[in-house]
Amino acid sequence: MGPTRKPNVCRRLSRRALGCFSRDAGVVQRTNLGILRALVCQESTKFKNVWTTHSRSPIAYERGRIYFDNYRRCVSSVASEPRKLYEMPKCSKSEKIEDALLWECPVGDILPNSSDYKSSLIALTAHNWLLRISATTGKILEKIYLAHYCKFRYLSWDTPQEVIAVKSAQNRGSAVARQIFGNVTDATLSHGILIVMYSSGLVRLYSFQTIAEQFMQQKLDLGCACRWGGTTGTVGEAPFGIPCNIKITDLPPLLFEVSSLENAFQIGGHPWHYIITPNKRKQKGVFHICALKDNCLAKNGIQEMDCCSLESDWIYFHPDASGRIIHVGPNQVKVLKLTEIENNSFQHQISEDFVILADRENNKNENVLTVTASGRVVKKSFNLLDDDPEQETFKIVDYEDELDLLSVVAVTQIDAEGKAHLDFHCNEYGTLLKSIPLVESWDVTYSHEVYFDRDLVLHIEQKPNRVFSCYVYQMVCNTAEEEETINRSC
Repeated sequence: MGPTRKPNVCRRLSRRALGCFSRDAGVVQRTNLGILRALVCQESTKFKNVWTTHSRSPIAYERGRIYFDNYRRCVSSVASEPRKLYEMPKCSKSEKIEDALLWECPVGDILPNSSDYKSSLIALTAHNWLLRISATTGKILEKIYLAHYCKFRYLSWDTPQEVIAVKSAQNRGSAVARQIFGNVTDATLSHGILIVMYSSGLVRLYSFQTIAEQFMQQKLDLGCACRWGGTTGTVGEAPFGIPCNIKITDLPPLLFEVSSLENAFQIGGHPWHYIITPNKRKQKGVFHICALKDNCLAKNGIQEMDCCSLESDWIYFHPDASGRIIHVGPNQVKVLKLTEIENNSFQHQISEDFVILADRENNKNENVLTVTASGRVVKKSFNLLDDDPEQETFKIVDYEDELDLLSVVAVTQIDAEGKAHLDFHCNEYGTLLKSIPLVESWDVTYSHEVYFDRDLVLHIEQKPNRVFSCYVYQMVCNTAEEEETINRSC
């Protein structure tokens, strides 16, 4: 554990007012977030449940906005109490929004309209329209008709905030495509890489740029006239849409191939490494961390958490771009680091950076007394599961990038209901800085999402029969204690 020095908020505010910063444009923003982090983590700060609502349709959250009714109603969570930003007109089932992404203003680009610099919601409808909707008014700013030859259902970022990938529902595909790629179960596009998955557990990577350069039949521009298949139309307008202008006639060059249980495959770290689970059922819960350049297993690269639980542990590369790895089990969170082996810069090793442990008793054995028919007392001993509901168990681990905090949701079953609390840990050392109790009960059989966004905590819960609940918490400072603290700091 490293030292944790308590920041002086009063001094930071004074320096900000005097303009005591370097010429780095990001210093002011980082200073402001440092002040906010200090306020969030101080002892007198509380998080108050300011709003609770329920819905029959899924609830989504993105950057201070809560979406209801398949993204047609938007509520701002930035104010002291959530308020409605807009509500789009009711629509038919075919016009329902299937998926959406929040698009922020691009940096360094000159855009034709002033409204283009404001945040937009990119939405995909059930009848294959791609919409750009104002994130503040709900007004439709742009419409693109995709195509009629398949059913599009999913949106994702290929390059974050720059390139969008629109994916269709799975279809059998043409005989030529099956002959080239085989029986594909899923595919996705990320950072210019086409990732193809098979039922056998095989994962293959291809360069999408190479595929486009080699097999694109004709370049298309949105809004421009185009002649395709004997028909002339405008690209992106109905009924012409966007023709399928890439026809793969030969297997493209293979970049990488690996076999993993349930196609679980991740890339990250410095230098590039990947994480897989050996493609055997008995290996579930065992993770191999290997170098991407030569497939060599890192030293201590086999990670297996010593736990016995109903739910599997999970592992992923830390989203803070540090190259570290987060391994989460029912009773511990391990943050692992990837470093060079001394005197061998070609091989790397995995070591623990820090570990967060659940607050529970060390004794895993439980004794039960039973009385036989003859009156004899028999004592039986059995092992508790690591995710036994009566012990504190980790359910969600996330990272708040602006405040540089790890947020961990821990749940304990007390009598008939579960109680949860959200803990904030220092991302550098793992030190516990703040714990927030959630007032609502937590049923471990329901689906849960918890978001921590600056001064906001939001809990979305899916109950049986498609009932969704949303609980909003806002940061509240105790003013009496706060004035006393500031006076002492000054």
